[in-house]
Amino acid sequence: MTLSTTEENYLKCIYKLSQSIDDEINTNAIAAELSTSPASVTDMLKRLSEKKLISYIKYKGVRLTSSGEKYANGLIRKHRLWEVFLVDKLNFTWDEVHDIAEQLEHVQSEELTERMDDFLGYPKFDPHGDAIPDKHGKYTPRKQTLLSELEKGKRGVILGVNEHSTVFLQYLDTQKLGIGVQVEVVDLIPYDNSLTIKVGKDRSMTVSHQVARNLFVSIN
Repeated sequence: MTLSTTEENYLKCIYKLSQSIDDEINTNAIAAELSTSPASVTDMLKRLSEKKLISYIKYKGVRLTSSGEKYANGLIRKHRLWEVFLVDKLNFTWDEVHDIAEQLEHVQSEELTERMDDFLGYPKFDPHGDAIPDKHGKYTPRKQTLLSELEKGKRGVILGVNEHSTVFLQYLDTQKLGIGVQVEVVDLIPYDNSLTIKVGKDRSMTVSHQVARNLFVSIN
């Protein structure tokens, strides 16, 4: 089945929202995520429902069907593989690749996707630490938590980010807080929930609660 770029973006959006919402996704949430009108969302949902990619009940909400979830996972797989390729093979930085991958994920060739996966050595995670589904839609699980949830005296290794904005990723670069860096919570500041952390072996710094709740770290 071949879909338009807009239809594919809707499926990805619904999938993304479904990861944090257990119930049906309402049209207002989709409209806000895609910066469009609820009326436009309703029209698109009718089209996707006719193609049996979603289950849509008017005034209640929407869920992806098994076919819709499979299609959305395929888009996510392509997007994240392209990000790996752009960073590892073309020397883009992790704050530069999202918009480019947004364009490349709509290339329809499954053969290209499989050859790229093989060429890259079947990566399990993208440059931002997000899991890459395999061709069967399976994700590699791992134990992780947000830095903001790590207790005082506990250590972890930065595994990924919960925010992908350019300014946030550039900030992490300036602070040398990248994937694979070990951190230890030295102190919690109750006033604003900021953290004093030890980075690596000998560097200490304070990070805001906003930063801490957007960094995933390993659980030891």
